[in-house]
Amino acid sequence: KILELEPDLIIGLNGIENADKLAEIAPTVLFTYGKVDYLQQFIEIGKVVNKEKEATAWVADFKTRAAEAGKKIKEKIGEDATVTVAENFNKQFYIYGDNWGRGTEILYQEMGLKMPEKVKETALEPGYYAISQEVLGEYAGDYVIFSMFQDQDNSFTDAAWFKDLEAVKNGHLFEVNANAFYFNDPITLEHQLKFFEEKFLQ
Repeated sequence: KILELEPDLIIGLNGIENADKLAEIAPTVLFTYGKVDYLQQFIEIGKVVNKEKEATAWVADFKTRAAEAGKKIKEKIGEDATVTVAENFNKQFYIYGDNWGRGTEILYQEMGLKMPEKVKETALEPGYYAISQEVLGEYAGDYVIFSMFQDQDNSFTDAAWFKDLEAVKNGHLFEVNANAFYFNDPITLEHQLKFFEEKFLQ
């Protein structure tokens, strides 16, 4: 399939299979995910395609815009307000640290919003932490960004324990399309930033 595309360059992750065969098709550059931070990763890819200057300029601009949005959000919700990022997948809930996609990089790293202590204790170091649905309330902050796959069983939103969450009762639970929020590439980051500005500042 890749051969049919006749690529001039192949970029991938270092864990992919048949990397040696790919290198026979075209020059192949493999990256180790997490070796550098998410924005530096974009700059590294920029270097490969001779667009380092453009990539670096975008990163600087993005950081500025995200920080400004974070300042406005903190002014509105309060410096001490906490935010939890959660996801439903195969009837299992996950909560996330500050570098696992789903908007976590923007919320925690760029905007400097606070993570609930229990999320910090369990999810910050590994990046994510699996919990059962009914204990979400123990990890839920003042605001919850809830990542949902539309093809999953999301009937829990009708459950009494879910409706009883403070974030739900206060209108502070924001559902996001998991497929659109999954990654931390520039296109996804722009989408996430716009979403947070609209939801938190509306």
